[in-house]
Amino acid sequence: MSGGLLGPLEVTLRAAAPIPLDLSFQVAPGEMLALVGRSGSGKTTTLRGIAGLWRPDSGHISVGGRRWLDTGEGVCLPAHRRRVGVVFQSYGLFPHMTAEGNVIAALDHLPRAERGAEALRLLRLVRLDGLAGRRPAALSGGQQQRVALARALARRPDVLLLDEPFSAVDRDTREALHDELIALRRHLPMPVVMVTHDIGEAQVLADRMLVIEAGRAIAQGSTAQVMSDPAALRGLGMREIAAMLPATVAAQEDDGTTRLDTAAGPIWLPGVGAAPGQGVRVRVLARDVILSRARPEGLSAQNILPGRVLSLTPGDGPGVLVRIAVGPDEIIARITRRAAEALALAPGDTVHAILKSMSVARDQVTLSGGAE
Repeated sequence: MSGGLLGPLEVTLRAAAPIPLDLSFQVAPGEMLALVGRSGSGKTTTLRGIAGLWRPDSGHISVGGRRWLDTGEGVCLPAHRRRVGVVFQSYGLFPHMTAEGNVIAALDHLPRAERGAEALRLLRLVRLDGLAGRRPAALSGGQQQRVALARALARRPDVLLLDEPFSAVDRDTREALHDELIALRRHLPMPVVMVTHDIGEAQVLADRMLVIEAGRAIAQGSTAQVMSDPAALRGLGMREIAAMLPATVAAQEDDGTTRLDTAAGPIWLPGVGAAPGQGVRVRVLARDVILSRARPEGLSAQNILPGRVLSLTPGDGPGVLVRIAVGPDEIIARITRRAAEALALAPGDTVHAILKSMSVARDQVTLSGGAE
């Protein structure tokens, strides 16, 4: 589906305005990198630099060895000569064109006679069968976003850029689009860069995260590596910090819960729509984990996993993040400094992590086979 380079994206950008920026990173073919950070950190400016919509003071961008930007050599391909697909937060669809027409508009590299069939194929790929003749005003927000994705893929891009692609839709639609993008990943052989302010979205969808603060990378690596980096945790803010816990669907219980087997023991969540034996990943928010020195009894909470303290990271306020090994996996608990001191927690200590089942929403459980 790409233009044929299928090589890594290599990016170095340095600038003084519109914000100070000093970043370098690579994205492999078929890999999704999430650029995460607070508003104004430089995420969207970086994406615009890759797309050719903004030029840095100095930098280098290449895809598969082909230079798109090399300020030292005076190379700067204009946006229309960079084979890049972009999905904007605002969709950017032509309101007077149908869904099919919007996709055809990006197929000018094909003979005219082939464009209609290719547009319909791409619309089927994003699950918009039967809606090709509708204009954007007659489509839901989620459907418009899928048209925008089909149009981006129509360029057969060597790089796909997603700029806050799901922020304009409601939670249920966002959940469905996450599932569809995970399924679509096997059809995306090119490097993918996604900008998001949503840590959960990055954890669910991306292979790696790059955390940006004031135009500089403060952490990058797998989601697990970033979630264990003290600098990244402070830069992201503690409220939405979470860990991804692998599990396997064991049984659908009569009370409407689903039993999941983790490496450290069973947990029960509100009905997970997957068959027994299916692997899943559960996003466990740090604020929804309670710690106990001894295994508690007489609690309504049923999800109690034995673990071992790996590290404690103080925040800027009264909070402390505690990384806990549960079998070969890790979760994170956000507790107060007062609680950490009362429990006298230190690396190596044995604890029991109590997970609140009803706090795990449907969009926090994803089928395995997406980004790890």
